[in-house]
Amino acid sequence: MKKVWKYLRNIVLFFFISSIIAVIAYRFIPVYITPLMLIRCVEQVFDGEKMKLEHRWVPREEISRHLAMAVIASEDNRFQEHNGFDWKEIEKAQKENKTRKRPRGASTISQQTAKNVFLYPQSSWVRKGLEVYFTFLIELFWSKERIMEVYLNSIEMGKGIYGAEAVAKAHFHTTAKRLTAAQSALIAASLPNPRKYNSANPGGYMLKRQRQILRLMKLVAPFPPKEK
Repeated sequence: MKKVWKYLRNIVLFFFISSIIAVIAYRFIPVYITPLMLIRCVEQVFDGEKMKLEHRWVPREEISRHLAMAVIASEDNRFQEHNGFDWKEIEKAQKENKTRKRPRGASTISQQTAKNVFLYPQSSWVRKGLEVYFTFLIELFWSKERIMEVYLNSIEMGKGIYGAEAVAKAHFHTTAKRLTAAQSALIAASLPNPRKYNSANPGGYMLKRQRQILRLMKLVAPFPPKEK
């Protein structure tokens, strides 16, 4: 039993040490690949489809401010205020889910970033627990600007398309830096299900959501915050 406990202790220590090192490393180096990208590639192969992975990391300065504002307005309007968890939105979602047929989540941009970079998409209590852990770490070691930079570079934005630069090129024939407010709002509108909703070919729902996001963008604080 002593050997078993020693073995388990070493595994736990290795996990905590390696995860902290990884989070600190990603504070400085680009995230070129994520577990979700690899999982989607494997799914494509098993489905008999041609493997598609379009992704190009670009620094924060080369991503339109409109896109950051659009995802804050659409996904997490208290992103600049909370510490990784929006307790007001969580409480609201819990109340609404008592009467909703399809439960809605309350994941913040920080939580989504933690899941995208370090974990896998399938939902479970284990993954949710790990998501809380990694969200705490990135909020501790990264700035809000870095969290947004990684989020906008790694999130799935279409079938086989990841990040701002790839979606700007594939859907709008431009660069991430040149994305307009209207284009950014369309991208944000697709994020709940980017493989279903195509920002390059929006339907009625997408266009309605785009208008809502454009209105909300005027109400949220500028991001990154303007220098004094």
